Parts: sequence; structure tokens; C-alpha cells
Amino acid sequence: MNESEVIKLDNATFAMFDNKLASDIVSGIYVIVALFSLTGNSISLFLLLMRTSPKTPTIIFMINLTLTDLMLGIVLPFQIVYQMQGYNWTLGTGMCNVLTVTFYTNMYCSILSMTAISADRYLGIVKPMRFREMRKRKRFAVIACILMWLMVLGILSPLERSDLTYYVKERDIVTCFDVLRSKMLPSIAHWAGFLFGMFILLFLVPFIITVYCYVNIIWVLVRKTNSDQKGRAVRLACIVLFVFTFCFAPNNILLLAHTVARLYYGKSLYIYYKLSLSLSCINSCADPFIYYFASKEFRRKLRQMLRLQTLSTAETQMIEGHRESFFSGRTTCNAHEDCDNM
Repeated sequence: MNESEVIKLDNATFAMFDNKLASDIVSGIYVIVALFSLTGNSISLFLLLMRTSPKTPTIIFMINLTLTDLMLGIVLPFQIVYQMQGYNWTLGTGMCNVLTVTFYTNMYCSILSMTAISADRYLGIVKPMRFREMRKRKRFAVIACILMWLMVLGILSPLERSDLTYYVKERDIVTCFDVLRSKMLPSIAHWAGFLFGMFILLFLVPFIITVYCYVNIIWVLVRKTNSDQKGRAVRLACIVLFVFTFCFAPNNILLLAHTVARLYYGKSLYIYYKLSLSLSCINSCADPFIYYFASKEFRRKLRQMLRLQTLSTAETQMIEGHRESFFSGRTTCNAHEDCDNM
């Protein structure tokens, strides 16, 4: 831990360290998320890898999303211990970097994976014939997953090579990513570029794409003959948008607001940002439920594994005729055909 730079902390930062209620709330959320994430995503990964076929682009994106969720579930216990010890990090600089990078990689890879799923669904429902052949090729999905990881890790590189711990003499604690040295980046302009880049490239642009895709998907489905299946499809699309907005939007908007307040006005919104950061983790335990309600094949395999009553014979025949998830529309459908996979 490098202690050469002395940082003058403001009252808001000390208030955050002393706010036991906020720390307990965040710790409680992390405990629930870790339990549900590790359990749900372990089952999901097993089903997606070993029981679900064919491996369509959307299934590949789901596997990628599940892997990021599992990574978060594995490191969350360290964050819980850190919170419960009163923001005192005892595991060294390297582990602090691993925790921080994993935390943000999960959030932004989840955002990009959900955007990729929405785009694949959009191509299958709204533009089925134009991209029919491309959506059959799994390598496009694999390449997209590799590129999103490289993009996220590239943007987060300052967090990978910097000492993110800091000794707070006034509280006799060592923080992990709660007090950052200004010398981590060369100038305020670099700081602004780093944080605004995270907000724009890793949140705002994917968010706009996701909203655009699902709005068009809902519009196409609503224009078709009403049915229970299409009603479920529209509701599920709305749920995905709600999860995206509830889990990721508050944190990233507060990140932008805190950055502007800190860099240009000397104010801090960090305690609110910390609280909102816990919301971004909830997505990792919500994703398995989305898979369950989204994919007949996933739902059928899960029910078989739990030895519950399987789907009806007619529904099973529909699955065998075309195994596909909700997110991945049929490649042969058009505006006048039934594109629903519920």
C-alpha cells in the first residue's frame, strides 16, 4: 500500500465511514445477492451448458451473462466482510484490485450481454430475413462476447494497475476503492474522460440500444393477433427493461452526478452512489428467473432436474420442433407470422 500521497477527506466521506446503518443495509443486500446468485447461476450455468441445445447466439450470450454473475457471487463475500469491518480492508492491494475490477466487470459485461441479447432478439423478430444467416453462426456471438470483455477490461484498466487501498489515519482503517488518489490518473481531464467514458460507452449507449430494440419488439408483437403467448412475451420484455433500468440506471446516473459534483463543485454524493451500487448486483440474482420465464427449453430442463411436473405434451412438441429462447426470435418469422417462443 502506497501512503506517499496524503488525501484530505471531507465530512461527507467521514460520514459514510461512520454511517453504520447504511453499511448494514448494503451488507444485507450483498448477503442476499450472493446466496441467490451463487445458487441460481450455478444451476443456470449447468442447464445452459449441459442441457440446453442448440447453442444459439442468445444461449451463448446467456452463458456469458451467467459467468459474469457467478464471478460476482464468488467475490461478494469479501465485500461483505469489508463492509462489516467498518470499511477496513485486510486482504492486501492485489485482492482489492481483483474485487473492484470483478465488481465493475460484472456490471458492465452484464449490461453489454443484455444489450447483445436484445439485439439478437430484435434481429429475430423485427428483421428476421435480413439477418437470418448471420444469426445462425455461433462464432459471431462468441466473438461479440470476447470483444465486450476486452472493451470493459480496457476501459477499466486504470483500476487494474493502480493501488486502490488507502490508510485513513483518522479512523485507523484501510479502505478499498472508497478513497482514490488523484495521481491514479494524470489530470482532471483524464479523470473526466475515464468516468464519462464508463458512463457513455458502457451504460448510456447500450441502454439506448436496449430500449430501442425492446420498444420495436413490443411494437411488432402488439400489432399481431393477441394471444396469451404474445401477452407473456410483451410482459417479459417489459420486465427485462425494468430490471435493466432499476439495477443499472441509478448507479450510473449517480456516478455521473458524483463525478460532476466532485470535480467541478467540490461536493460529494458518494454515500448515495455506494447505496445504488448494491442495486446493480441485484441483476445477478434476477437473471435466472428471466431465463426461466424466457425459455421453454430452459424451463423444461429445470423442472426435470427438480423432478417437477413437466410441460404439456403439446408444449413439449413445440419445443422439439423449434428449441429457442424467448430472446432469440425465429429466423423464419416475419411481420405476419407468430414469432413468439414462449
